[in-house]
Amino acid sequence: MTGQGIYAQALGEDFRKLQPEVQEYFSLLPGSGFYGVGIGVFDVAGCPQPWLRPLIRTAAAEQAFFPEYGERIPFQIENHAHLDPFGRASLTTRRSLSFPGRNRIFESTSSLVDGRLVDYLGKHRRLVTDLTPSIAPDGALRAVSDHGRLFTRQLKLRLPAVVEAKAYALQWWDADAAQHRIQVKVIHRQLGVLLVYAGGFDYRLVRYPAHEAAAHGVPTSLPHPVLPQRWEVRT
Repeated sequence: MTGQGIYAQALGEDFRKLQPEVQEYFSLLPGSGFYGVGIGVFDVAGCPQPWLRPLIRTAAAEQAFFPEYGERIPFQIENHAHLDPFGRASLTTRRSLSFPGRNRIFESTSSLVDGRLVDYLGKHRRLVTDLTPSIAPDGALRAVSDHGRLFTRQLKLRLPAVVEAKAYALQWWDADAAQHRIQVKVIHRQLGVLLVYAGGFDYRLVRYPAHEAAAHGVPTSLPHPVLPQRWEVRT
């Protein structure tokens, strides 16, 4: 097993161009005995177009995206580095957003497949996209997620251009605020912004509880609350 996280492997030498704090954020390794926890506030989060929110509500049930929209939304993020059931180096992320009167979960797993990153979204990991990371001139991490496809148990369905959207993410270290900052927009070329979240958070590594196998260096272990209901090997 390599001593590098999945982003370092995907970016190669360019990984060193990231801000040191961002490098540290993306350097979590399977079997380390630790997971990452970020706590902060999104300045804005959700679907900014009211007429689209009923359509996005179905994805919210899958724990992929969320139809609400608001400002100053508290959130927590957990990062778990692990090997998935197929032996691929992976990073599973669980985001919990506290909208007024409603909590929303948005979860995903990024896996390293032949040197590239593939994102599996939702509790059943049915929605899959390619994730292309790069480095901004100031050392921030940029990532573009596109070429979406939907997996059923038997079929792989490439999302047609009329419904496909791209996600654009930017993450950096704000030295003045001494916080991590993140900005994500999901944009459809005809419909505009479908989803946005942007804000700052504090981040730290936390040791797994002793009863978790991951606390004892088991690289394939994930705590039960962050396990997806189904794993997907197809790309």
